[in-house]
Amino acid sequence: MRAEPPAWAPGPAQAAALLEEAADLLVLHRDFAAAVERCEAGCDSLGPGPGPGHESFAEVKCSLCVVGIQALAEMNRWREVLSWVLQYYHVPEHLPPKVLELCILLYSKVREPQVMLEVGGSWLGSQANRSLPEFGSLLELYLARVLLPLGRFGAAEELVRGCPALDSERRLQLLGTIGDSRGRWRQEEETRPEAEERQDPAAETLLGVLSQKLLTMLTLLRRTLRSMSNHFCLLPYKKMLLATFLLYLVVVRLDPASPTSLPFIYKLVQLFRQAWAAVLSPVHRPPIGD
Repeated sequence: MRAEPPAWAPGPAQAAALLEEAADLLVLHRDFAAAVERCEAGCDSLGPGPGPGHESFAEVKCSLCVVGIQALAEMNRWREVLSWVLQYYHVPEHLPPKVLELCILLYSKVREPQVMLEVGGSWLGSQANRSLPEFGSLLELYLARVLLPLGRFGAAEELVRGCPALDSERRLQLLGTIGDSRGRWRQEEETRPEAEERQDPAAETLLGVLSQKLLTMLTLLRRTLRSMSNHFCLLPYKKMLLATFLLYLVVVRLDPASPTSLPFIYKLVQLFRQAWAAVLSPVHRPPIGD
């Protein structure tokens, strides 16, 4: 009795069918995990990367990877994308232009361009890839989304000058863009310390104002308690309750989670201790119980 063939038998026809199924799962059914599963099965059926006998199936494999990348991104698993793709192409130089483009755009969008720094450099440095019609556009994308945001201006200029796919006019334009980006980068570096210096005196001024207000409020509280003690028999714990409640209101309104509020809270504790010692004079200090 013959054994039944597996549902996902290896072969280009099965890979094409899995590609169509994965696209439906991605777009129509929004079942991203199942779409990734179909893409993996399709890539496995096509064999381990480029080589004799696989050239005619390169487009199907590329499309499977594109669908898989989109499905992983939809599941917020973008950190797995590069390693997931490289398990089917093994080295960055073998990545199809469309897959490389999609990876650069993805990691740029999530503000992690450094992930593609080495991969993109290896792909662009391959002599075999320089003859591809997409080489020039990918070089410009790599410059704009990876090198310039990371401040790699020297590497960007070297890459542009050594690219034979660029004519002299386009090369000058890109070198001008790199120069403009370097200028903006330096300007931001110079203005950043000045902004921090301007922010520190402002924070100290605000801290001083708030500290003075708190001290004034506690002084008024002390006077009020003394005035009331002449007419009512207040218990000492009422003083503590009112002062603690005042401290709670001030601290909560300042948002202790903010880093700028930490030094103020420290000073606030010191002020509270001093005010508390003044409010609870030895005459009204509560007795110590067991």
